[in-house]
Amino acid sequence: MGVEAENQTNSLDGLKWTVSFAILAAIVAGNIYFAEQISILWRAVAIVVGVGAALFVAGQTAKGQDALVFAKDSRTEVRKVVWPTRQETLQTTVIVIIATLIMSLILWGLDGIMVRVVAFLTGLEL
Repeated sequence: MGVEAENQTNSLDGLKWTVSFAILAAIVAGNIYFAEQISILWRAVAIVVGVGAALFVAGQTAKGQDALVFAKDSRTEVRKVVWPTRQETLQTTVIVIIATLIMSLILWGLDGIMVRVVAFLTGLEL
């Protein structure tokens, strides 16, 4: 892509972002302005359509295209994940609970010993 074409793309991207944010601002203003005149159902439909339009316009920018590619790649990677079975999850959970209990008992014991040592060294009674 040439420098001139890239500059034109950048200027159009700015315009597209401006249009996208203007649509979102119009949604907010319209929702506030028409709060009493139009039912919540029709306002919700207008919000969904407006946000969809704003996302469509934003998706036409260079960063929007990058975001779409990233989302597609992320979805592909999530499909590759091997999720644990229910049994593996339960076994791992039990191991973590047991390890936590053992460590808490060890720390409780060490704390008790250290309190007694400090009390002995300082001459303070418990």
